[in-house]
Amino acid sequence: MQEEDVLKPTHDALLERFRQAFPKASIQLEDESHLHIGHAGAAGGAGHFRVRVIDARFSELQRIARHRLVYAAVSDWMPERVHALNIIAMTLEEAGTLIDQAAEPL
Repeated sequence: MQEEDVLKPTHDALLERFRQAFPKASIQLEDESHLHIGHAGAAGGAGHFRVRVIDARFSELQRIARHRLVYAAVSDWMPERVHALNIIAMTLEEAGTLIDQAAEPL
């Protein structure tokens, strides 16, 4: 295995992978590797990321099926380059409901 293969992907490289897999989606990506310094997966150079994908394609899919689609976009990078992936996968309607709830006064 080449040295570059064991390093975590850049934010832009990982985001591009998700954009290729979900071209019509709204995607937000955050590198959380700094929160896992000292963790076994981080010690090898692999990254910890949080991704939120909002896509109509998730309609009628259960959470596990949605997560499988997201993992599939980077499966060849796991676990060597991406150690952990925190996934939030929603439909447009679900995302809209969350925004509406957040806007309601307490």
